[in-house]
Order: sequence, then C-alpha cells, then structure tokens
Amino acid sequence: MTLTLYGHPFSSYTQKALIALYENDRTFQFRSLEDKQAEAEWIALWPIKRFPLLLDDDSRVMEASVIVEYLDLRHPGRKRLVPHDGHAAIDVRFMDRFFDNYIMTPMQKIVFDRLRKDGDRDSFGVAEARRALDTAYGWLNEKMKDREWAAGEDFSLADCAAAPALFYADWTHPIDNALVNVKAYRRRLLARPSFARAVDEARPYRAYFPLGAPDRD
Repeated sequence: MTLTLYGHPFSSYTQKALIALYENDRTFQFRSLEDKQAEAEWIALWPIKRFPLLLDDDSRVMEASVIVEYLDLRHPGRKRLVPHDGHAAIDVRFMDRFFDNYIMTPMQKIVFDRLRKDGDRDSFGVAEARRALDTAYGWLNEKMKDREWAAGEDFSLADCAAAPALFYADWTHPIDNALVNVKAYRRRLLARPSFARAVDEARPYRAYFPLGAPDRD
C-alpha cells in the first residue's frame, strides 16, 4: 500500500489534505507540482487539472474533502476526522462546506481578480466578495462563541477546511479585531502542529500570493 498526494504546498486545498495526513502521522509520498515530472503525472491521472489528488495504489481520489473522508475509511488512524455518529457527521460536513463555499470561494474571487489585466478586473464582484466575507466572519464569530473547534470539542474535517481558509482569507480581507472568537480560533488553528507544519512547508512560496503576503503568521 502506497499513498501519494499530488498538490502544491502553497495551495489551500492541498493543505487541507495535508493536515488530515499529518494529524494521523500517515506515511505518504508528496509529489509537489513545482516538479515538472510530478505535474505531468498529475495531469495524466486527472485531466481536469485540479489538486490535490490522492493516489492509493491504483485508486485515484480527487477533491480535498473526499480525500479526508477516504483516509478515515480506508486508512483509519488514531483520530477520526469525520465522526461515526451520523448527526455529528452532518455538523462536521456542514462546517466543511461553510469554509469552502463562504470563506474560500469569495477569498479566491478577490485573489484571482488581482491576476487579471486591469481592463478585465471586476470591481463589483470584488466588492461583493468582500461583503460576503464580512457576513461569513460575523456568522462564524457567533458560531465559535462556545466552541474550541469548528464542529465542537474534537478537531475534524471542518478544521482541516477552516485552517487554510481563514489563514489566507485574513491576508486577503482582514478579520475585524472585534470578532474575537474568529481571531482566537484562527490562532488555535495556527498553533495546531499539523497546520503549523503545512504553513512552514509553504513559506518558500509566499511570493506567489498575488496580493502580497503580509509579514506575519
């Protein structure tokens, strides 16, 4: 049995999968798409060209959330990232979707807009994305009032999603200091060894951030 993960260390969704692998100290090979040979292998495996991709012997697993669930099912470790209990699992999956859809998506809208030529930029769309982030931050601040982790007491798939989402979102559209619960949660995520490792591994690529990576974190 050989696990191979294709992705980029600076990619938020790659980090989401890496966190899950690191949480359970799983042995795997990381094929960074900085390497042209790894990139060619990845494209041959998944012509849609979205990462991360997990290769488990001959099985191909795409999409970060699916990879995390797959690891729980096929390669269980000491920590489950999606609970056995169905009701608890629904909350975990909802929060996972919250971070992907309502934090990552508007954040990426702002970042990708910066990559466009001046005449192709969408100022209305960027303003709308910033409003969406403010709304999401406010909702999350209330949600985290009595929670240590996104879905309660246990670190889960939802936190694998939250860590890179809030990390890059705060660089893109800073979280207001008045949102103390979100700010504290982001600090807890950065202190988590699995995510701290992913952040450190991505440091050499900070120049890739189109908005300019802040001198922090």
